[in-house]
Amino acid sequence: MSGWSFVRVWDSIAEAAPERVAISCGPRVCTFGDFEDRAARLAGHLERAGVTAGDKVAIDLVNRPEYLETFYAALKLGAVPVNVNYRYGVEETRYLLADSEARAVVTEARFAPTVRAAVARLADPPPLVIELESGYEAAVAGDRSTPGRAADGDDLIFLYTGGTTGMPKGVMWRSDDLYVALWQMGRPGTEPPDPLVAITAGKRAGTTLPGCPLMHGTGLFITLSTLSGGGTVVLIDETGLDPIRIWDEIDRNDVAVLTIVGDVFARPLLDALDAGPGRWSLASLRAITSSGVTWSPEVKRGLLNHLPTITLLDSLGASEGLMSRSASRADDAEIAPARFAVNDRVRVLTDDGREVVPGSDEVGMVGVGGRIPLGYYRDPEKTAKTFRTVNGTRYSIPGDYATVDPDGTIKLLGRGSATVNTGGEKVYPEEVELVLRRHDTVDDCVVVGIPDDRFGEMVVAMVVTRGPIKEDTLREHCKAQGLSGYKIPKRVVVLDEMHRAPNGKADYRLLRDLAVSRLGAST
Repeated sequence: MSGWSFVRVWDSIAEAAPERVAISCGPRVCTFGDFEDRAARLAGHLERAGVTAGDKVAIDLVNRPEYLETFYAALKLGAVPVNVNYRYGVEETRYLLADSEARAVVTEARFAPTVRAAVARLADPPPLVIELESGYEAAVAGDRSTPGRAADGDDLIFLYTGGTTGMPKGVMWRSDDLYVALWQMGRPGTEPPDPLVAITAGKRAGTTLPGCPLMHGTGLFITLSTLSGGGTVVLIDETGLDPIRIWDEIDRNDVAVLTIVGDVFARPLLDALDAGPGRWSLASLRAITSSGVTWSPEVKRGLLNHLPTITLLDSLGASEGLMSRSASRADDAEIAPARFAVNDRVRVLTDDGREVVPGSDEVGMVGVGGRIPLGYYRDPEKTAKTFRTVNGTRYSIPGDYATVDPDGTIKLLGRGSATVNTGGEKVYPEEVELVLRRHDTVDDCVVVGIPDDRFGEMVVAMVVTRGPIKEDTLREHCKAQGLSGYKIPKRVVVLDEMHRAPNGKADYRLLRDLAVSRLGAST
């Protein structure tokens, strides 16, 4: 037996404090005792259907208790839980099920037609399909599993990611590595303590609401952390973002930590507070955390004006590795874009393996060492590109460009796959997007590059606005904010809504195609 195991931790909490609430979802309340028992019975059903250690169990569900029960059940068998994006079409779902070699998939009625059509295209034997509305409760009413093995830190968790610029890749985390990485995210350099010591003393982790889907890393990671501390996870079993429902649930459940994904979540939440001042108490809320997408200073300040006692936490990381955090508070003299420090685990590295010198203005890519994934499932080529050994240390380098300021803080520039190359100059979309968001009329924006005869690529801003806006007005705004001429969007396309995944990330491929369709391209 090696290292930390989510199963062993959750089993021990269920034994020591079975009455503690693990999951709250609308009127449904699931204690740790219930959580463990239902997961064990679902594991028994999967076991009798032939699922064994190492097999993959896919989960195609919204944020509901059954998602976590299935995750727990898979790990109890030594099987591998696999996330499925419920917005995928038939071919994307087929690809993921085939690539992961799924032996079973748990889904619900609204997604079942897609899943069954995808399964029909797979080679025999097809995976077992369990639908919530027609079979799931019977599965959890059966006998508990009797696995012939103990849960282990080497057991795997898959997190499929990267579908916006190509087919998704299965990130392989060892349970032990993910457990420790989640702990060290907020406590660098320390090792996780035995959670039972605090639990038997009556202490508990705070109640958390993941406002983003469990099928993505941001939502899943905060959920795993909360449950492993004996805390309660509050779930909203809807697709899409309902800011009023989120604030309601925070008050109803005394939520301490809300997890979101940047401005795409924060702006609607702020709008709801602006429209209904005093409607919610929110006295229990201590922090809002965000990861993966730009969270602009203006929106942060707006939230802090309503919630002056909370802390806003930006997390630097990806499905491929967890790095560090940056905090903003109401009494800060200035609310600036998130900044992260180079440390023992986090480096900015050049293509030839050198560390970027602070203050040099040299551009490199952020890498994280320590507890990181094993690589991508069945993809040694992409694994070799992302997980690299530099000067004897193995790093995860997902592709985030950055510079390092003289004081050792990292200035993020954006993901490499989204970088625009115009006239030989690199334009990092996030830098331009932050400037555009400062304009009062801009509600959301994504910067893309489309083919251009003269410059190779043209910088185009795709925007959602609160009212009419002229292209020249936004360009003048960018100029007034000090943006270099080659970074200022040559064209602006106004959209009714931005095309984003449920985790808030932009679908760059779709948006580029849309920009070309609207504007044409001189290819």
